[in-house]
Amino acid sequence: MMDRYPDFKLNQIKDRYINQSHIQPILNNFEKDVELSKIGYSVNKEPIHLIRIGNGKIKVLAWSQMHGNESTTTRAVLDVINALIYLDTVETRDILNNISLYCIPMLNPDGARKYTRFNYNNVDLNRDAQNLTQPESRLLRKVFEEVKPQFCLNLHGQRTIFSAGLTDKSAVMSFLTPAEDEERHLSAKRSESMKIIAQIASDLQEVLPGQIGRYDDGFNLNCTGDTFQSEGVPTVLFEEGHFPNDYTREATREFVVASIISSLRSIAIGTYLDFSVEDYFAIPENAKNFNDILIKNVRILDSIKDVSIQYSEKLVGNKIEFIPKIEKIEDKIDKYGHKEVDGEGKILELEGRKTPVENVIVDKIFLNREILMVKCD
Repeated sequence: MMDRYPDFKLNQIKDRYINQSHIQPILNNFEKDVELSKIGYSVNKEPIHLIRIGNGKIKVLAWSQMHGNESTTTRAVLDVINALIYLDTVETRDILNNISLYCIPMLNPDGARKYTRFNYNNVDLNRDAQNLTQPESRLLRKVFEEVKPQFCLNLHGQRTIFSAGLTDKSAVMSFLTPAEDEERHLSAKRSESMKIIAQIASDLQEVLPGQIGRYDDGFNLNCTGDTFQSEGVPTVLFEEGHFPNDYTREATREFVVASIISSLRSIAIGTYLDFSVEDYFAIPENAKNFNDILIKNVRILDSIKDVSIQYSEKLVGNKIEFIPKIEKIEDKIDKYGHKEVDGEGKILELEGRKTPVENVIVDKIFLNREILMVKCD
């Protein structure tokens, strides 16, 4: 099915910055083919929608952009719905005949508008599952209680710092079945979500060898996935990550699409039951093993140092800019860089021949007075 991705990819949304205004025309186009409802409003009165598609007995609830600056899964899940509408394949028939998919494509439109993790009241919705202080949290809870899903898909994005285990492989996709209690017991329902993840990892291993990670399962009942899992609903956390040279996350987007389709089909026809809990735990746990740029063996004053640079993301106009900042200057930085430079003992300076220090924003640096650009292309 993924060989037909160009046929159902929604090319009108292809940047990191996605807000409600970008997805509304797509929702309008979907309306004749899906059950589309406006379930409420954000703090700042942006509409929040629920899409329902499929006629199956198995109810699956998915939500994306709970954090407003994690937009790749929104693009991906809308691609998936577009595929379910327009493609007639074995996969789409299996899903539509066996599953009723309920999807909130953008839970936090205020955060999306401002490109921030938090909602308009500066609250992290993924820490509000118990107190339900925010209207967006209450809407998700209301849908959860009304739909009574048998499975949940919690769609997120992660930073560029993660590797799949202690390796030099970026964690392009990471997954987690949240704990349901402090002791992290392996109940039958939690085991089901582990097996779904094992199925996804198996399906993706050929295209992402060694680049699939497992997120830490520390328990926090304030997190939505932990709450839903604790109430007996198998929940899968998706964390899309960095593919080499893909700061737009367009390559990653395709892997998210493949992951969602894999999860839905495995639920639809029950193939996840062929996998084991041990298969899940065989997926390497994420490690914080990367910087965006790592410059090794440079001379700063009278010493040879390594320098790491990390991007922060900033909304400028309607585009995301990646702002490079020196994170660490140390004798040896035991990490990998998405871009690595061997300074070969050359003198590293900033503009104006300034000596580099940590926590300084830099657009370019100089090695023996030759420019090394560090801005993200």
